[in-house]
Amino acid sequence: MEWLNALFIDHSALQAIVVISLISVIGIGLGKIRIFGVSLGTAFIFFVGIMAGHFGLSVDPEMLIYAEDFGLVLFVYALGLQVGPGFFSSLRSDGLRLVSPAIGVVVVGTLLALVLSFVFDIPLNDMSGILCGATTNTPALGAAQQTLLQLGIDANSSALSCALTYPLGVVGVILAIVLVRKIFVRPSDLSGPDSEHRKNVFIASYRLTNPAIFGKNVLEIAHHSHHRFVISRLWRNGQVSIPTSDKVLEKDDEILVITTPSDADALRLIFGEQEQKDWNKSGINWNEIDSQLISQRILVTRPDINGKKLSSLRLRNNYGINISRVYRSGVQLLATPDLRLQMGDRLTVVGEKEAIKNVEKILGNAVKSLNEPNLAAVFIGLILGLVLGSIPVSIPGVMLPVKLGLAGGPIVLGILIGTFGPRLHMITYTTQSANLMLRAMGLSMYLACLGLDAGAHFFETIIRPEGLLWLATGFLLTFIPVVIVGLLSLRLQKMDFGSVCGMLCGAMANPMALNYANDTIEGDNPSVSYATVYPVCMFLRVIIIQVVLTMML
Repeated sequence: MEWLNALFIDHSALQAIVVISLISVIGIGLGKIRIFGVSLGTAFIFFVGIMAGHFGLSVDPEMLIYAEDFGLVLFVYALGLQVGPGFFSSLRSDGLRLVSPAIGVVVVGTLLALVLSFVFDIPLNDMSGILCGATTNTPALGAAQQTLLQLGIDANSSALSCALTYPLGVVGVILAIVLVRKIFVRPSDLSGPDSEHRKNVFIASYRLTNPAIFGKNVLEIAHHSHHRFVISRLWRNGQVSIPTSDKVLEKDDEILVITTPSDADALRLIFGEQEQKDWNKSGINWNEIDSQLISQRILVTRPDINGKKLSSLRLRNNYGINISRVYRSGVQLLATPDLRLQMGDRLTVVGEKEAIKNVEKILGNAVKSLNEPNLAAVFIGLILGLVLGSIPVSIPGVMLPVKLGLAGGPIVLGILIGTFGPRLHMITYTTQSANLMLRAMGLSMYLACLGLDAGAHFFETIIRPEGLLWLATGFLLTFIPVVIVGLLSLRLQKMDFGSVCGMLCGAMANPMALNYANDTIEGDNPSVSYATVYPVCMFLRVIIIQVVLTMML
């Protein structure tokens, strides 16, 4: 039986790997169980770790700290790398309509936490864990623990209070959504008129009836307009063509335009009559629209294309093709001339078959080359992220300098590299499956270690008066901000209910509640708005928890 003790009981590197892996496997398995349509997913690893710690299972303290920190760094960096390409675009135009109330959820929750801490005399180190559990935000907990350790304060109680309030954090958002829907939602809120407005790209067709543009070429019209658009196809006298920049437009030409939702109506003033056909519905076979042109998606896999502007390739004029849309990290982008291409971008190319074959050679379209992970970029990013996280930043009115820490530094660096890396011709691409693997591996390690650390005193804390107080305050921190901001978004901003649900789930970093919203609401508005606000709110929570603790302690 000594070999069993060596595997599960005696502290060693081997025992730590076995215990953490076992906790992760059991947690992942239990996380797939749905109760009333809701599952905890990966978060169940946290609670399995708590149970293991409660029954006396432990690992070497130094190994525990290493695995916990490395898991956290790996998770937040991969997360930043994934959301980076869409991070800054979510702060522009229509994204602000979603981001603003989401930030309101973060601010209201933080202020409420400070008020409840004062009213019920809860120490801020405990309240930081309660807030992180109530908002199901483990990266923020990592940032809070790092800050507490820098201040010389015990960080174990924050993990314990987070573990206590986490389950109600998941359920509380769902209950708040149900309450808002039952009491405040009207039938018109379920399918708002701006449901298509949530998409980054909108397709419309126009018949040219504006005399001001007759006889002008596409380049001239684009230069004199501040609206963003791409003319994908042009029909004239029954013939279809790809309009190059020097193509002259004439009366009664029919054009297919790819633009943004906010610019679609404004373009009627430029082109003329907008046709009523819905080009945005799913299931359109673009190759059946006309027999002369085909539509094909091509992957950017050539390293020398990485970071180049679309206009610099001169594909439209040289090959007579048009690039209408670009898919990047699950986000659909408008193929404007100033868009910088990245490795892994999927371009929708329209043109004749032979021309598309030539463009395919230029862009690469070698799927196998993307399957090779660029590990050098990952490790360089981790190093730079940790360096960034260790730099002290002085804030007026704050006694101690603030550091981004293990959680903040890598996620900020990941966002910056994901956004600006291609401009420096850095190949930072990882396939979506590889990125998900890094995130899942890091999060599993972090949650397993966090649960083990908190489990020893978990159940004895629940039965104590402060345990019940933590549960009550945690539920208030979850429920109140969601209901208040959700109601204001519905009534003042006139947002549809699906977008409100996704925004609230993203602001609370709650994918489990998002699954519930997707199951009960038609359309993809919840997922789209969730993806828009999630990176902003994740970053904000990681930073704001550190600032609050540094200023108040």
